[in-house]
Amino acid sequence: MITNKEEYFASLKRAGDYIKSCLGDRKVPEICLVLGSGLGPLADMCEPYFSVPYTDIPDFPKSTAPGHAGKLTAGNLSGKDVFMMSGRFHYYEGHPIESIVFYVRVMKMIGVKMLFLTNAAGGIRQDMVPPQFVAIEDHLSFYAESVLRGPNIDELGTRFPDQSNVYDKKYIALLEECAKDLKINLTRGVYAYTKGPQYETPAEIRALRTLGADCVGMSTVPEAICANHMGMKVVAVSCITNMAAGISKGPLSEKEVLDTAAAASDQSCALVKEFIKRL
Repeated sequence: MITNKEEYFASLKRAGDYIKSCLGDRKVPEICLVLGSGLGPLADMCEPYFSVPYTDIPDFPKSTAPGHAGKLTAGNLSGKDVFMMSGRFHYYEGHPIESIVFYVRVMKMIGVKMLFLTNAAGGIRQDMVPPQFVAIEDHLSFYAESVLRGPNIDELGTRFPDQSNVYDKKYIALLEECAKDLKINLTRGVYAYTKGPQYETPAEIRALRTLGADCVGMSTVPEAICANHMGMKVVAVSCITNMAAGISKGPLSEKEVLDTAAAASDQSCALVKEFIKRL
């Protein structure tokens, strides 16, 4: 929770000023892509302007999640200028909630208008067959500590933001068009957030299914709430890498998630590239 908003705001500005200095005379990209599991190769598919480890950016947290490179790249992808976050920050890593969304606020402050979130998720709907993709159209955030708890930073957004349309409907439709043309299995769905790092129990999955969740994971929702608070457009895609507890035929493992995400990497990268191209 933010306790000193003046100090926090100053840290956002320090990070933003550093990132802008890395760009030199180039215009700030209006798109920020968050590369979840399996999407790391996308950073090597762009024409880079710069690439820096998070540890070089003032006040940035460290990413410790497996498969997350922990670097920020700016470059040209599919004809558009973009930022790419190779790795994100999770609550289960021990970060306070304001650190998890620190980069989102920095991006908004320097001029980014759209946040494209990706993640690996467990399938709850029983007709899912990993690997497949879900365009997130809504979320359940009951397990999430609110990123807006504490003093509101009025310069960033209103105290009580509406969440009727967190995920942009036009972008969801565009994702569906891209997936159809690329012959990629994509459906719409509701993403349920859990804190982790333990996987959910079968009873929790039954409860989430009853509540209308289609997939479940340990990221994305805090960032989407934060971006919505600041008026950013949000689009989010889950790669279903495994079936959730009680549905899966075997025990859940990190290896299964990473292996399936890697196997789906070509499709993941193709979908994102085509979406950016058509924007």
